[in-house]
Amino acid sequence: MTQSARRNTEWLPTVEALFDQYPLSDYLRENVRKGLEPLLEALAEEDGLNANGRARAVANIHDDLRRLKAIADDRERYPQIAEVPIRRPLFILGLPRCGTSFLHALIDGDPDVRTPLMWEVANPSPPPEAATFDTDPRIAEFDAYIEREFGGKLDDLKKGHPIGAKIPQECGSFMTTSFHSSNPVMINRVPGFYRWFLQADLTFRYEVHKMWLQHLSWKNPGKQWVLKIQEHMYAMPELLSVYPDAVFVQPHRDPVTVIASISQLIRVIRSVAYDYQDPVALGHEFLHLWHDGLERMMDYRARHPELPIYDMRYKDLVADPVKAVGGIYKRFGMDYTQAAQDGVRRWLEENPAGKHGKHKYTLEDFGLDEDKVRDVYGDYIETYRDYI
Repeated sequence: MTQSARRNTEWLPTVEALFDQYPLSDYLRENVRKGLEPLLEALAEEDGLNANGRARAVANIHDDLRRLKAIADDRERYPQIAEVPIRRPLFILGLPRCGTSFLHALIDGDPDVRTPLMWEVANPSPPPEAATFDTDPRIAEFDAYIEREFGGKLDDLKKGHPIGAKIPQECGSFMTTSFHSSNPVMINRVPGFYRWFLQADLTFRYEVHKMWLQHLSWKNPGKQWVLKIQEHMYAMPELLSVYPDAVFVQPHRDPVTVIASISQLIRVIRSVAYDYQDPVALGHEFLHLWHDGLERMMDYRARHPELPIYDMRYKDLVADPVKAVGGIYKRFGMDYTQAAQDGVRRWLEENPAGKHGKHKYTLEDFGLDEDKVRDVYGDYIETYRDYI
């Protein structure tokens, strides 16, 4: 460990102290350790965190271990959870800011679809039940927590990303509990952890991901799980080893637009943890990070043309959301019922564009320009030119 890491470790818990507080099975503990150790080392090396940032980083680790232990304990208490089948889940992939959250929310309007909601992912035990799903007291608890956590920054966050108890949650929040997720890289500057993540075998995170789906399905199943997070693009072989019948949707958008937008969102997310952020360094960090995932996805697709995936244009999704969602259903033989279409329309009526205001940002704010973005993403632009 570097001298900087040794100097800063006093604020971080040790791996063994964490495992003493959150006892897990041998299998879970040893696999969690693989990612937890490099995460702690990377946090120790980051000297830019303010007191709130350090507290939040530690709190996130505790929260992930707490949630993993909760579903593991319920699984031991109710062995039938492990027998719940998960059939043909639909995963939404693609660059951030390509309408993936928008699409996830639209499809959630279908009463036959099941998406993980923010409140049940934040506090999963006891397993949610269909009869009380809309009245569970954990709904109000989640909204109160978000208000406390983000305070005055909440309005800024909502401009860039929807948040609320009943909003569909990214399934990355499952995978953080495995400590094999890239999510810590969004919250803090932890390049050492990202280097570990790029070379790691990520099968374990999909085992944990399935544990979550079985847990949430047990007493409140749906006909179709629809899930969303960009980082699946890094690990298609591992995902398919756990979900061999999975199907995929990938919206596409010009990365010139995407990079400025995601950089602004990350700046807002990190703002509570840093007294100062270098916008140029941040822009270059995420310029390359998202391309890493795309590069792996393009390579996998080139080698596996049989992959069941539906490519769609962001422009089409925005122009006619009801029709765009219908294209997905048609591609995968799903029944686009009148109730499903009505659900999509109802969401659109209740969530007009710009509901929470809009961020103002440019590539130049982050030391970038169109030529730099097109240089890095030239392979993606050429491959999916017809969809951009």
